[in-house]
Amino acid sequence: MTNHKPSIPFLDLYTINGRYHEKLKSRFSDFLDSGTYIRGGFVNEFEEAYAKFCGTQYCVGVGNGLDALTLILRGYIELGKVNPGDEVLVAANTFVATILSIKYSGLKPVLVEPDEKRFNLDVHLIEQYITEKTKVILPTHLYGQLAQMKEINEIAKKNNLLVISDAAQAHGAKSNNGISAGNFGDASSFSFYPAKNLGAFGDAGAVTTNDAALATIVRSLSNYGSSKKYENGYLGVNSRLDELQASFLLEKLKDLEEDNKIRRQIAKKYLSEIKNEKIQLPFWDGSENHVFHLFVVRVTNRDKFCHYLEEAGIGYLIHYPIPPHHQKALKQFSNLSLPITEKIHKEVVSIPLNIGLENYQIEQIIMTLNQY
Repeated sequence: MTNHKPSIPFLDLYTINGRYHEKLKSRFSDFLDSGTYIRGGFVNEFEEAYAKFCGTQYCVGVGNGLDALTLILRGYIELGKVNPGDEVLVAANTFVATILSIKYSGLKPVLVEPDEKRFNLDVHLIEQYITEKTKVILPTHLYGQLAQMKEINEIAKKNNLLVISDAAQAHGAKSNNGISAGNFGDASSFSFYPAKNLGAFGDAGAVTTNDAALATIVRSLSNYGSSKKYENGYLGVNSRLDELQASFLLEKLKDLEEDNKIRRQIAKKYLSEIKNEKIQLPFWDGSENHVFHLFVVRVTNRDKFCHYLEEAGIGYLIHYPIPPHHQKALKQFSNLSLPITEKIHKEVVSIPLNIGLENYQIEQIIMTLNQY
């Protein structure tokens, strides 16, 4: 491993957020002048704006994406639609937070292999894993590409299952009939971690749903289980969207559609101009169902490829080097045979794709990969 800083970093958030410096200073002044620092006007305004953006009736701001997913699951337990110990089907190659949310809710994760083409939950395998204890299908829109929600919703309806989407990487992704991430199934969770397509300046998250009862209970659970001050109906937690982060997200939400278009344009250029048999490019049908939170290629000798990128000054990251069932914290799954998941985790490399890239940097990335 070399120690020099790459000439093209994987992600430069300072540059990407530079266009907001003056606007955010103004937002901060408004925040200071408001005198309301928890669940004030900015949170209300963002929740309304983001619900409208996703096409849902409700949005509840929470502390982060993990909490968003956990609170949805806990909400459905409180509503009696799921019971502790019930099974949740989840893609085996998802980020570990998806599985942690199931564990934290007292439910049982059932790891299902992904579709190797799309990296998402393989819809052809789902029904093989459904038992009388299965209550939820939990797809992740990994790397920014929608899971096959039409098929998943059909399976869920046929088997009377809930569908809860992990949309943490897919802000603004849309199906061919115009349905947005956040508006599939019963509920969805979002993360606004700074590196996301819609990123805050700290931790932040949200739940979107058309289920009024769920929205009400998630709001209560995220506020100590309280709907009225000092009256606690549930064993809740403290996980509220920060008022200042909400004000910043409101500003950035205005540009999200255009930013996603730029991401797709870069992806289209990569897909048409990177031509190297040693590098497997991601699948994309060219629609708005992918917002390219990450552009993930696959190579058989990853160490060699990463060393090559380092020498060429190209930043990269690996999402994710260790599959969940091989994590020490999830050792109860270590005996599972998940060859597709394991193969993916050994081969994936994320190359730079973000709105901060200059044209010459994009050209340099393409040239470098073609020369590998």
